[in-house]
Amino acid sequence: MTAPTMANQTRVEPLPPPVPPTPKAEAATSLALSERERSLCNGINPWLAPLAMVLTQDVALRGFFRAGVSVQGAEHLPRSGPVLLAPTHRSRWDALMLPHAAGRRVSGRDCRFMVSSDEMVGLQGWFLHRLGCFPVNPRKPAAASLRFAVELLQAGQQLVVFPEGRIIQDGEGALRLMPGLARLAALAVGQGVSVPVVPVGLAYGHGKPRFGDRAALCFAPPLTLAGVGRQAAADLNRELAAAMRSAEEAARRLVGRPLEGP
Repeated sequence: MTAPTMANQTRVEPLPPPVPPTPKAEAATSLALSERERSLCNGINPWLAPLAMVLTQDVALRGFFRAGVSVQGAEHLPRSGPVLLAPTHRSRWDALMLPHAAGRRVSGRDCRFMVSSDEMVGLQGWFLHRLGCFPVNPRKPAAASLRFAVELLQAGQQLVVFPEGRIIQDGEGALRLMPGLARLAALAVGQGVSVPVVPVGLAYGHGKPRFGDRAALCFAPPLTLAGVGRQAAADLNRELAAAMRSAEEAARRLVGRPLEGP
């Protein structure tokens, strides 16, 4: 089966080359990150993270998706410097698919997830707090969460934000994105960090993934914020929605379940 192309479906702004930070700047950034991180989460546990990687990628994904897990467009994923990953959200499996396609084994770095504060409770919350996730109230984001997200990007890390804000299993029709990711990109630019935003499409053999299904993830070419102000953020959000839809269409074709609507 020929993989569908996503070329020329999104506007790609040229990315400026990263400027290597000085050792003094790196130390200051690391200190600021650790202080902010302690106020929000427990960081990435050096013992739990490798175990979770084996259990989720080698056991859970391979065991459940017996028909295979495909990744397309990996060449669009920046391997260094700050990056915002903007995936569609169709299942709880999405949180395992992103590290599989862009995590430590692929890029040499972890995926940091901005997660709804409602998800960061109980036993699940205990694990998420120790696997690089940090909470945000999507209805009223706290300044500390936004500052920490920007600091992660300043430190050259990759951050995952689900722009739809919640799981939408059918995934049909036009995507409706919350404005948070575009605003976060604008905040980063305001701090002197130009962040590539990589649209990501996810798909499974059924709307609600079933045992033995096929799963697919597709990266689209990165976008960047063009300009400043609310209009620039709105333009990015509009382009991002179209690019995410294109990426999801490519992923849906890979699993044999193409989108029917526009």
